Amino acid sequence: MFDARLLTDAKTMLDRCRAAGIKLALAESCTGGLIAACLTEIPGASDVLERGLVVYSNAAKTALLGVPAALLEREGAVSDAVACAMAEGALGNAPVELALAVTGIAGPGGGSEAKPVGLVHFAVARKGGKFIHRAARFTGDRRAIRMASVAAGIELLGTAID
Repeated sequence: MFDARLLTDAKTMLDRCRAAGIKLALAESCTGGLIAACLTEIPGASDVLERGLVVYSNAAKTALLGVPAALLEREGAVSDAVACAMAEGALGNAPVELALAVTGIAGPGGGSEAKPVGLVHFAVARKGGKFIHRAARFTGDRRAIRMASVAAGIELLGTAID
């Protein structure tokens, strides 16, 4: 399912986290747990990956991560504000130093002119207040968009380790 390059990148990121003493939590929406699945393909991932939540519905984002319902209603689930709130919720509800959140529109439906299919928001929160947000627009079918999101999420985690 995951190509060799992606698994190599995942292993490198896990090794860097391990060396830095960093534990990781994931909050995944459009990827549906694929980032956690990719990381757990690597032997020893449990040294780093503390938990992964699939928060596909808005209700799950609120119940499990504390994302305010009013924020979801105002901004929509696919937004920078919600991605950041997801990452903050994952960080605050787990004994970890780093959290990644991903939310987007994998298609083929569900997009709009303002939020097209392929739009994905990523956020990383780190203990001590460091936040990184990135938005990307991927092309292709649903599988291609989701797999590109996995790669981008792992890459973004790598930038937050140092």
